[in-house]
Amino acid sequence: MEFSSKLLERAVNEMSQLPGIGKRTALRLVLHLLRQPKEQTTALSQALQDMRNTIKFCESCHNISDFKLCEICANPNRNETIICVVEDVKDVMAIENTSSFKGLYHVLGGKISPMDGIGPHDLNIETLVNKVKQGVVKELIFALSSTMEGDTTNFYIYKQIQDYKVVTSTIARGISVGDELEYADEITLGRSIVNRIPFETSLKL
Repeated sequence: MEFSSKLLERAVNEMSQLPGIGKRTALRLVLHLLRQPKEQTTALSQALQDMRNTIKFCESCHNISDFKLCEICANPNRNETIICVVEDVKDVMAIENTSSFKGLYHVLGGKISPMDGIGPHDLNIETLVNKVKQGVVKELIFALSSTMEGDTTNFYIYKQIQDYKVVTSTIARGISVGDELEYADEITLGRSIVNRIPFETSLKL
């Protein structure tokens, strides 16, 4: 792709690094921005810089937050005895959109995947185990995607906390095996949360 401007080429190259954005789509987006008032482009640039420089991760659940504690953890109306264990912040958003869960979350930041060099110590598992050890948590809901890596991660956590008095459950398999949580429709995901099953039962399926 030939460019008449090095500045334009640089902007397109940077934009095309975003997921799902190829060079042609990046060019359309950059040209669109050029046609907009300068103030709009400046506002977008400032919003991205502010997000990157000041955004935090919740000290309790590792969700993205503007403060030390995210709005969910800071909400006194949430049930702190039930924790839904998810892979990514996108999964928190997906489950929250169902309005079916009133407990708290714990974001692992990924799944155990030896092929990708990701082990248990690369994830937020230790802080989750520490929460269980404190005795407040009564149930852990494993809401990771139904993949080999997700099941491996669930089982690893289960082995770490099985000596403590905490119920472990997993979302019902209304979510197809191999599917990522964020792509499930809200009704199916909501029913999977409500109709969760004991984790021990899922090991026998």
